[in-house]
Amino acid sequence: MAQTNYTPISLYYSTTAATAPTAGNLVDGELAINTNDGKLYYKDSSGVVQTIASKAGNTNVSSFSGGSTGLTPSTATTGAVSLAGTLAVGYGGTGATTITGLVKGSGTSAFSAATAGTDYIAPPSGTAILKANSGGALANATAGTDYLAPPSGTALLKANSGGALANATAGTEYLAPPSGTSLLKANSGGALANATAGTDYVAPGTATTFTAKQTFSNATGGSSKFPNILEVATISATAATGTINYDTITQSILYYTTNASGNFTINVRGDGTTSLNTMMATGESLSLSFLCTNGATAYYNSLFQIDGSTVTPKWQGGAPTAGNASAVDIYNYAILKTGSAAFTVFASQTKFS
Repeated sequence: MAQTNYTPISLYYSTTAATAPTAGNLVDGELAINTNDGKLYYKDSSGVVQTIASKAGNTNVSSFSGGSTGLTPSTATTGAVSLAGTLAVGYGGTGATTITGLVKGSGTSAFSAATAGTDYIAPPSGTAILKANSGGALANATAGTDYLAPPSGTALLKANSGGALANATAGTEYLAPPSGTSLLKANSGGALANATAGTDYVAPGTATTFTAKQTFSNATGGSSKFPNILEVATISATAATGTINYDTITQSILYYTTNASGNFTINVRGDGTTSLNTMMATGESLSLSFLCTNGATAYYNSLFQIDGSTVTPKWQGGAPTAGNASAVDIYNYAILKTGSAAFTVFASQTKFS
């Protein structure tokens, strides 16, 4: 209650908790109070309402605890607080204030300096190759004893009987390439030599003689394409009679130019040492021709054999019973291997005069 004969002064106020005046509630220099919160307000020169007093007062930091981290406040507990101490290992620290050299950890204990020869292998001085000695430290390794020491030079190396490296000898320890840029082969002396196109390898544009059966396949299922194929023909001034050995390794066509003197047997084989059965695989076929010259008296192929065993061909139009006089009879044979030493032969006789 105001004293008698005095006029009380009342500030702009509110009794509602947490209610502050707005800038529009106050004029410059006017104060406002919230009697419930115990806060005093004013409007600054920028038109912003500010709190200038509170019954709660301004509370400074009165205590600080770093728990078990190892950190403690090192300054007064008001205003900015600086931390001191050493961060414990359990919180990611080292647990040590200073560390020199290599360190080691031991569970939750602080890091400590590692001991050379106990906690790690200490290298010796120098720049040599190193080895671990019996004492647990590193020592300089000895060339020829602990490792193979290379000799000087740029040659290929070998290990010698003394345990060190030595220059290897070309032609003795390795195949030495000749000069040049051609393909190489190993010769009988143990060194490399230039290979010969057409003899040692197949070179495009170079004639090559194959001494073994070659298989050409097409992965896409198509056929091999050749503009033409030259077949080997044997032309002999011989009269057909008796048994004629037809060597398929050396020829595709056999032509006897002298008049036949008797009916004859054709015996097909690889050659004198290789059988056709050995040369062919089951499922393969072979075509060949025999040309027989006849005079006024004609003779014909009366028996057919493979590797000395008789095989009866399937003749086109029936088996011949005679030859054609004053003509050349061409006998064509298509031989299919159907199994081990088993063959089917398709044959024909054609007159040319």
